Amino acid sequence: MTRASAGEPGADDGDSVVYDLDADCTADDIDRNQAYLATINGIVDYGVFVDLSESVSGLVHESVLEGTFAVGDDLAVELETVRDNGDMAFEPADIDLEDAPIEAISHEYSLTGTGRLEANVGEQVHLEGEIVQVKQTGGPTIFHIADEDGVVPCAAFEEAGVRAYPSVEVGDVVRVTGTPEHRDESVQIEVDGLSKLEGEDAEDARERIDAALDERAEPHDVEPLIDWPAFEKLRPSLQEVAKRLRRTVLEGRPIRVRHHADGDGMCAAVPVQIALERFIADVHEDDNAPRHLIKRLPAKAPFYEMEDATRDLNFALEDREKHGQQLPLLLMLDNGSTAEDVPAYETLAHYDIPIVAIDHHHPDPDAVSDLLDSHVNPYLHDEDYRITTGMLCVELARMIYPDLTEELRHVPAVAGLSDRSKADAMTDYLELAGEEGYDEDRLQDLSEALDYAAFWLRYNSGDRLIQDLLQVGSDDEDRHDELVSFFADRARAEVDEQLDAAMPHLEHEDLENGAHLYRIDVENHAHRFTYPAPGKTTGEIHDRKIEETGDPVITVGYGPDFAVLRSDGVRLDIPTMVTELEEEIPGGGVSGGGHLVVGSIKFVKGKREEVIDALVEKMEDAELDEALSSAAPIDD
Repeated sequence: MTRASAGEPGADDGDSVVYDLDADCTADDIDRNQAYLATINGIVDYGVFVDLSESVSGLVHESVLEGTFAVGDDLAVELETVRDNGDMAFEPADIDLEDAPIEAISHEYSLTGTGRLEANVGEQVHLEGEIVQVKQTGGPTIFHIADEDGVVPCAAFEEAGVRAYPSVEVGDVVRVTGTPEHRDESVQIEVDGLSKLEGEDAEDARERIDAALDERAEPHDVEPLIDWPAFEKLRPSLQEVAKRLRRTVLEGRPIRVRHHADGDGMCAAVPVQIALERFIADVHEDDNAPRHLIKRLPAKAPFYEMEDATRDLNFALEDREKHGQQLPLLLMLDNGSTAEDVPAYETLAHYDIPIVAIDHHHPDPDAVSDLLDSHVNPYLHDEDYRITTGMLCVELARMIYPDLTEELRHVPAVAGLSDRSKADAMTDYLELAGEEGYDEDRLQDLSEALDYAAFWLRYNSGDRLIQDLLQVGSDDEDRHDELVSFFADRARAEVDEQLDAAMPHLEHEDLENGAHLYRIDVENHAHRFTYPAPGKTTGEIHDRKIEETGDPVITVGYGPDFAVLRSDGVRLDIPTMVTELEEEIPGGGVSGGGHLVVGSIKFVKGKREEVIDALVEKMEDAELDEALSSAAPIDD
């Protein structure tokens, strides 16, 4: 048997040529009165079934057959009839396959991008894209395929629960022939044929798709909510993160958000979560994609704990095994900038999980830079904690999905009040919130309500509840008002109850630098396992003493193996103090971090007295700084 290449003439007598259809050829490539190479795939009493390509098959009736045949035999056939239901019948061609030239026929494709599927429902289409997820159900295999326009689920059926096209995997570039159909208000392609692209075809498709996705991933060029020169220093870094996150969505990769479980952390995470969910909904044909591809969880510690990291990794590996998902990108918000994060980051590095951190706590870039794909922090641009993560992430969310802007105008003020920011921008943010009906009292209520909800949610995201409280992604204003009032009132009542028990045990001394130092053993002189937690209890005592004295104040709440620090009008530089204590107290197990004025320290129980005494000595040497006083004007 001889074989001519596609496009070349066969024998002199054109009628003797046998055409060999490529695997991706369809019924549209079949002409009458032409001979085609077929392979027998089944034998029954009334004839034989033959395949001409992956999607072209039919019956040769026994009445037109002569001789005997076996499965796998080649046969030259011509099209006889096409029934109303699309079934094809063939008859043997009067050609000797031993002598006939064979000419390969390639399918001519007119590609239909995922963005045009709705207009082609019920019609056969072709698309090329990268497999980003393979999920085996009890019925078909679902391939999620990303092209220039988006991501679409493609259902291929071999038999119930059996993997279709087992030779293709996540990351392969494929060509799909099928019919778009509506499935549960989503569009899904019912696959007729799927083949892996190789060589130049694969390379060309990848380059085309990559260029389109890179362009589509570009963040929106939105003007910041307020004119703030300090923010402008960080804006290019945020734009790079916005592009990375949009590209991650376009590639069908999940995103896992971890954030500090406080008001600023939630003001950072919720807008970004909603922006990503809405962008995912635009990109993916599957209506369930936002629920599956973005997960938000709080972190109680001021760093990424190994417990959280191993849980996140385990869930990601299970999702890959059960649902065929790619491993996620980790987005750390209001957290993740210090050496304490390194062990958790190194754990994820074994699986090449990309990590992005946006934070305003004092960073340790030497420790984390090599482990982070992107790191945005005001300290890296000669700014400080007064630019809160919530302020940054509102702008990030708008770069990802600008239609969210009107829902976010009050959020930076909530973030700033929650973190007691003295940024010169707070006046503008408060005015912006006021235009949306949020005066400062209402903003304070909202901050208290968020903190109260975060405590009781513990390790749960509380998506719907937090959105209703923050009034983002929620349109029930009455419920928002009622929830905020109820939670804020409960929070204040429980704080009063806690402080009634704790204040009689408060210890006071005057430091040599002129500051008041207050200490409280929150382990033995405050209610445990209820609101407020030790950090909040310390902060509330601190606020009352500032108001009472009007002087620089430092407050320390401590337990067997931890201390929570608050200062007002004193430049403590808590991260530096922690570093010094690590070196000065061997065997102390000192770790921790924070800002210049807020932080926490851990140590081993047996070294508590030595650590606290050394801490007090450093506080006595700390410089007083009016700019860090809550008595300073907000726009100072």
